Amino acid sequence: MSLISEFKQFAVKGNVIDLAVAVVIGAAFGAIVTSLVNDIVMPPIGMATGGVDFTDLKLQLSDPVMEGNRVVKEGASINYGNFIQTVVNFLIIALAIFSMVKAINAMKRKEEAAPATPTPSKEELLLTEIRDLLRDRKTPLS
Repeated sequence: MSLISEFKQFAVKGNVIDLAVAVVIGAAFGAIVTSLVNDIVMPPIGMATGGVDFTDLKLQLSDPVMEGNRVVKEGASINYGNFIQTVVNFLIIALAIFSMVKAINAMKRKEEAAPATPTPSKEELLLTEIRDLLRDRKTPLS
């Protein structure tokens, strides 16, 4: 088997396509969660802490290099506000994924609990039909 045909067979398999779809949906979900945190969750928390914007929180380690009023080089800083923001994003994503997995597992348990009605085989159907014909027959067999 040539390398190209092997790759084509691999790329067309459902697992690769499923993975690609999951990555795209995951990226979109990440953007939604980021917006949820930045635009809905953090403003009330910032207001409760005296109007603090968490993304602006940082520990300045060195002063920026200035030429007049222009910043030539930013000073070194530890941006712990961004870290807090990222942790909140992670917690919301983890909670959402946990909820989805829990719901999917609950649906799987319901499917497993429902007994499947067995379908009769061809032989059983034929024997049932013969039995019904013999029962409906008016004259006894001789």
